Amino acid sequence: MSAYTDLTAWCRETPAAFATTRVLQWEVGRKGSGMWIEVPVGFGFDVSVPCGLRWLFNPRDARYLKAACLHDYALSQGWDRVTSAALFADGLKADGVGRTRRLVMTLAVIVWNWR
Repeated sequence: MSAYTDLTAWCRETPAAFATTRVLQWEVGRKGSGMWIEVPVGFGFDVSVPCGLRWLFNPRDARYLKAACLHDYALSQGWDRVTSAALFADGLKADGVGRTRRLVMTLAVIVWNWR
């Protein structure tokens, strides 16, 4: 396992969405790459799912939270939408989300609010 997959009790629900209560670490690329993202304690993030799809994609599903946090943090640090979506997809995979669901969710975060 890893610092990412072993992390438990790392966020809390807020009136707006969620916030980290522990540092969330992710090694970008492959193991041993040496490039780490560390989401600090107190970072606020959400899992944006259109109301009509919440029956299929529950925004409170624990399998989505860490990936959503990584994605939102990367965007807040100036990463582009596609690269941030790649982090999201890798995080979903690490948390056991299936291939088809990952693909749909990753495409959604790439095109959501496209400018």
